[in-house]
Amino acid sequence: MKRILSLLVCIAVVITLTACRPETYTVAMITDSTDDELFEQGTWKGIETYCEEFGLTYNYYIPLEISEDASLDTIESAIDSGAEVVVATGFLFETAIYEAQFKYPDVTFILVDGQPHTLDHTTYETADNTLSIVFNEHESGFLAGYAAVKDGYTNLGFTGSKPLPTVIRFGVGFIAGAYYASEEDNMALNFSNGTYDYFDNYETSDDYRNLAAHWYVTGTQIIFAVTGEDTKSVIETAEEYSTKVIGAGIDQSYLSSTVITSALKNLSTAVYQALADWEDGTFAGGTVQTKGVENDCVGLSMDSSDFKSFTQEEYELIYSKIVNGKIKIPESYEELIIFFSNEGIFASGYPSMDVVQP
Repeated sequence: MKRILSLLVCIAVVITLTACRPETYTVAMITDSTDDELFEQGTWKGIETYCEEFGLTYNYYIPLEISEDASLDTIESAIDSGAEVVVATGFLFETAIYEAQFKYPDVTFILVDGQPHTLDHTTYETADNTLSIVFNEHESGFLAGYAAVKDGYTNLGFTGSKPLPTVIRFGVGFIAGAYYASEEDNMALNFSNGTYDYFDNYETSDDYRNLAAHWYVTGTQIIFAVTGEDTKSVIETAEEYSTKVIGAGIDQSYLSSTVITSALKNLSTAVYQALADWEDGTFAGGTVQTKGVENDCVGLSMDSSDFKSFTQEEYELIYSKIVNGKIKIPESYEELIIFFSNEGIFASGYPSMDVVQP
């Protein structure tokens, strides 16, 4: 009888310990949102796809506020919950990952669309346990501008959230692609500083709707919106004036029929590749990887596009020229001027575009 009672006690203890043990997750994402309809969602999709396919546990963790201390606390919570890999996206978490990579050398960090740095931006360092992934936004921006002009749009607009390097690359590429196409077809474009601007924010606003409305009313046919949540302001205005939008980041065609295509950064593909490298032991820690057309990580959302005449064949042709290095796409204002000169883009003229400069 005593033996039976002892056995029952042992079973009860095991059950209690199991019930009290917190659930653990191998892969953790530190984020301010997984349904932002842009970059965070793309990163989460990559984690979700890989972990479901290979049977890894995963979860996301949201800081109480967007600050380095709050983000570090959240990273620590994820690690306490068993995280062997911590993934974060964008500039909001660059300084937190910088600190965490040294504090937790046995944990693997993947920073997507950003590079670890100190709060004052004086030191950039990617530790051996960290992979930084950046994108050739200028390549997908080029494709967006090229496709728009080939599809008959000659009155163009561009708006970005802030003049961050990633946004600047999108814009410079867009200008280059538009004028490359206009030179091929001997078309004059209406695109200048007057229809190139930054919202300097990320939230929807009547100010942004009014700016987009002014552009549309004065003849702008299509706006390339690299503005995060602000893109909805542009889309709502485009719906009102029966005009068009090019989205950015992920395929945004589901938001509105006004979105004819999106300049993609395939964050999900990049994260999937990084997790695969981590699991098979080829993780490129201590490096900054650049993802572009060669990795199938930037491009246009052709499957859901709503072009009038631009074809898949035309897309594949211009895409292959970029992959093969036949077109060197600029990523800064200075490189843009050189690009115009090298490509002989003078006949139709091009704008001063001083606003492109950071």
